[in-house]
Amino acid sequence: MEYHNPVLLKETVGGLAIKPDGVYVDVTFGGGGHSNEILKQLGPEGKLYAFDQDQDALSNAIDDDRFTLINENFRFIKRFLRFYGIRKVDGILGDFGVSSHQFDVADRGFSTRFEADLDMRMNQKGEVSAYHIINEYDESDLKVMFLQYGELRNAPKLARAIVGARKESPIKTSVELKEVLKPFLPKHKEHKILAQIYQAIRIEVNQEIEVLKEFLEQTTELLDEGGRISLISYHSLEDRLVKRFIRNGMFEGEPEKDLYGNVSVPFKKTGGLIVPDSEEIKVNNRARSAKLRIAERI
Repeated sequence: MEYHNPVLLKETVGGLAIKPDGVYVDVTFGGGGHSNEILKQLGPEGKLYAFDQDQDALSNAIDDDRFTLINENFRFIKRFLRFYGIRKVDGILGDFGVSSHQFDVADRGFSTRFEADLDMRMNQKGEVSAYHIINEYDESDLKVMFLQYGELRNAPKLARAIVGARKESPIKTSVELKEVLKPFLPKHKEHKILAQIYQAIRIEVNQEIEVLKEFLEQTTELLDEGGRISLISYHSLEDRLVKRFIRNGMFEGEPEKDLYGNVSVPFKKTGGLIVPDSEEIKVNNRARSAKLRIAERI
């Protein structure tokens, strides 16, 4: 199965400032593009551990004694690294969101382009699918989901329409869902609004915000002093969390100051926000909304 080009490849791997004998983690293995680049820069004593909960990604495993692929959600990063005897690492790379492969396989249900069963599970063994959410969530939960994760102002109307339609019969496919929501999809904005709707459902199915928070909180304990995180986000919800955590070491509020007005935070940012140039976006359309932030453990 074909996987597309990794986004911001040189910038993301370069941000890790790789030491040849270091220990690194790629928490979003996918097609292995970033992992392969890390391995090129590692020496014989270096180690790379990669995470991916998607069964499809296992076919891309790299045949290299320095490499280990863990078929798990990266929210469990600390637990599974300890299983391999790893308590400290020198760098962690994350390329969040849905892979191009997942978008392109019609029956996974991630893309607005195809007719497919309502699924959207990154882990095919997961119990909760888009079908479950659309047909079983109550109206208030649907409204909150569309508002928080899709940033849709008409979230109450979307939720009401879904609840009304499913009383007649279950909403099983992407086409059926689109038909239910047709009154809220004006021609000139149809693709944009559908993308926001799909984003909201996908984030809920995969608990993406909770997973990201749990992961970020573990990085402070895992990273050795001077170790780096290099993280790519694709929407503002993710990027705000990453940005705030790098700045404050927390997601809400401000860090406490000592008697002298100084704050103790776990990271210092390395450089500014990095986004793809027009050439990369031309070659790899998925890159258009990518935002890369790099930070060093203090």
